[in-house]
Amino acid sequence: MLKCGDVPLPLPLGSIPTSNAPTVPDKDNFDEVFSKLQVVSDPRLIVVGSDAALAATLTRLMRTERLHIEVAYVAEHHSDATDAYHLSSGARGARTALKGTAQRVPLIRDDAGIALVGCATVTGPDGGPLVGEAYADDTLLFSGTTAKMKIIPTPQMPGLRASVAPRSRWRPRRWVEGRAVQLGSPAAVVTRDEIPHPRELARSTFYRHHEEWLLVR
Repeated sequence: MLKCGDVPLPLPLGSIPTSNAPTVPDKDNFDEVFSKLQVVSDPRLIVVGSDAALAATLTRLMRTERLHIEVAYVAEHHSDATDAYHLSSGARGARTALKGTAQRVPLIRDDAGIALVGCATVTGPDGGPLVGEAYADDTLLFSGTTAKMKIIPTPQMPGLRASVAPRSRWRPRRWVEGRAVQLGSPAAVVTRDEIPHPRELARSTFYRHHEEWLLVR
């Protein structure tokens, strides 16, 4: 088990061997965990922490070709990732992590090789309007200006869904499913799982990785 940050440990997990890590774990933290899992015939890694911790875990599994490891996620409260994958949180989520069954689900990543597990939000500089053009597969999401764009992974194919802010507050948000979302913009600010990208981007793509990951549900 990888406990990330200062989140409380649910009681059902009290007897599980634990490695402690920062809120967003780094390479050294994963090296320690992977060394323990490599001697297990059916490895399962329980991640206790935030969506960012889960995203960091999947990113490292993907980059080190370890997507055969089952991953269970236990968040203290509901989050974008628990909503996206229909997961419980707290003690109930901990019981699922112990007794649930791993299922193959699409792995969504961006062109920087970073996994997305909850929600990516794209705006203009300083949270202002987003200028540019974006597609979900062949469907135009917007061309010109919109307030912001959201990308969310889905547990079923094609793998993600995206939307832009509705033109009127009285209109419901329109979601478009696809394998990939591509954006071109003079200056876009991308926040993945509450972690902002360090600089503005002219292009950004989120898409389904060629391998799936094993989510315990």
